[in-house]
Amino acid sequence: MTTKTKKSTPVIEIEELEEEEVIEAATEELVTFKKSHFYSVLVVLAFAVGILVGYFAWGRDGGTVTVAAPAPSGQVVEAPQPTQSPYTRYDIPTEGFPSRGPEDAEITIVEFSDFECPFCRRFHDQTYQALLEAYPGKIRFVYRNLPLTSIHPNAMPAAIASLCANDQNAYWEFHDKLFSNEALGETTYVQYASDLGLDVETFTSCLSSGKHDDFISQDMDFSIGLGVQSTPTFFVNGLAIVGAQPLSNFKQLIDKELAGEIPN
Repeated sequence: MTTKTKKSTPVIEIEELEEEEVIEAATEELVTFKKSHFYSVLVVLAFAVGILVGYFAWGRDGGTVTVAAPAPSGQVVEAPQPTQSPYTRYDIPTEGFPSRGPEDAEITIVEFSDFECPFCRRFHDQTYQALLEAYPGKIRFVYRNLPLTSIHPNAMPAAIASLCANDQNAYWEFHDKLFSNEALGETTYVQYASDLGLDVETFTSCLSSGKHDDFISQDMDFSIGLGVQSTPTFFVNGLAIVGAQPLSNFKQLIDKELAGEIPN
């Protein structure tokens, strides 16, 4: 197994842009350019075409759009690349993090996620359950926190609330509730705790205790050091999948992994 550790700083998740309609205007006038002007126009047109090609190739897959961020040294670092040939496996610890599924499952999926991230919610709504059902007994799913606090003010409190629920053995039920509603806040968390039959007084006290702050901060530091630049980012047996990809993309990778077609 190859371990890649890269240094980075948090980046901003940029939500999908609305597709703009490109209209080609026709003209009957003949315009004469100087040679230098002609080359300038070609450069501008080439740049515009590059932007459009990049948008249609990468901007419409349902994931987040990310940018490289300068490391403390001032260098630009590279994020974990979406898995392709040649394959790169990353060493992602799973011990001690919320997980579901058999400990000895053939496939371990680690998600770095943010409870306020719309793309994370999309994955949860459209792919998460279907993925587990497609491989019964074969997937261990691990959740690790990467709250994008600069743009999601409720992400850190929601992560804390999920771990307070975990203290009472209700992590995944609480996890599902957090992704079921965009309205996050302490009132919502307490209501969810009550709905799940938790000890509300203990839960509420936990929210402001700070007992889980370091655990989440260590998660964030690890993901940033690894070079994770957007949520959600997944590692399937250490192989990276970036963005809220459809079920078919996960299945394509998992099927190859189960068939032994991907080198260790």
